[in-house]
Amino acid sequence: MTFRLRRLHLAALFVVASSLPTFAAGQTTNQQIDQLLGDHTKYEAVITKLQKAVAAHDAPGVAALVSYPIRVKIKGKNTLVKSPKTFVKNYDAIMTPKITDAVTKQDYEKLFVNATGIMFGDGQVWVNGVCKDKACKNFDAKVITIQGGPK
Repeated sequence: MTFRLRRLHLAALFVVASSLPTFAAGQTTNQQIDQLLGDHTKYEAVITKLQKAVAAHDAPGVAALVSYPIRVKIKGKNTLVKSPKTFVKNYDAIMTPKITDAVTKQDYEKLFVNATGIMFGDGQVWVNGVCKDKACKNFDAKVITIQGGPK
């Protein structure tokens, strides 16, 4: 095959490939969540609420989505936060601009999902299921990690 024919062949492949249907937004993410963590609708609801609450600077709203106790950094010091009340009191120190950006700028379709949970940004926030029974058939999706991420 000559160079010119190869170029035409590649161009034709590009046209065919670009006309193929793509997955609906979030479908791959939802499939990964269903497969690795369980019912994606629980996670999707929490992720949506978290992004809206963080964008609105709604400290009680964010605090309600966290699994306690949670270890966070407050003014550079590792701190165990045991209640929503303490979280709200320290909201601005916990939810730094870097963490806030990681949450609010995260596209649902581009979330990283593995058996450890669902990661925002470079690992600033993780969401996973928190079991409500021994068999973990009943769980709540919650924020399990909040950290500054890589520098």
